Amino acid sequence: MTRQTMTRLRALLFNVTYLTWTTVMHLVCLPLLLGPRPWVLAAGRLWIRGNFWLLRVLVGLRYRVLGAEHYPTGPAIVAVKHQSAWETLYLSLALHHPAFILKRELIWIPVFGWYLRKVGMIAVDRSGKAAALKQMVRQAQEAFAAGRSLVIFPEGTRVAPGQRKPYQPGIAALYTQLKVPVVPVALNSGLFWGRKAFLKRAGTITVEYLPAIPPGLDRKTFMRELESRIEDATNRLVAPSN
Repeated sequence: MTRQTMTRLRALLFNVTYLTWTTVMHLVCLPLLLGPRPWVLAAGRLWIRGNFWLLRVLVGLRYRVLGAEHYPTGPAIVAVKHQSAWETLYLSLALHHPAFILKRELIWIPVFGWYLRKVGMIAVDRSGKAAALKQMVRQAQEAFAAGRSLVIFPEGTRVAPGQRKPYQPGIAALYTQLKVPVVPVALNSGLFWGRKAFLKRAGTITVEYLPAIPPGLDRKTFMRELESRIEDATNRLVAPSN
């Protein structure tokens, strides 16, 4: 059996098992939606840990973390390169129940969207402009007051390794209005679990926390600094020699 065939078989086994595990957890945990938020959060952590176990055992996919000294310890915006669904799982555990900025359409998904709404994710109407921005800032302030970090994907969507899209203005608005540090995060998850990809490949995903950008910069300087830090580090992580 060739290595490529083995990779495909392992990916098939993972995908079937992942779908089964996800379906069972989503249905079995439905009654928790009637209870307090910590119940749903605990179930979510169990689901994520199960997924990581499946990735490790069935696919041979692990991860490592660099720059742990830059890990946010107080109210902060965590701006993350988005290549895969993998980092949404990782960040949910690593940041201890952060508030994700996500597109409103996700909370409309039956069952899955109910859980997102229950755990307090921040859904944004991208066509709402000023009104949507005000609501996003208000919800972000509520998240900080509850001791949660804020996670945003500056490009607004998943981007394949080696590619880039314009950084959206929402991150600059949050930075200037919330006046908290922004922690950039680079990664290479897309090399192993691509967007809408059937194959999940063995290896080690690298997540790198970069030095925080302090509050107080003007908008243009901030955006230039954020994009430069994330893209330079990401390019280094996805390089073949890494």
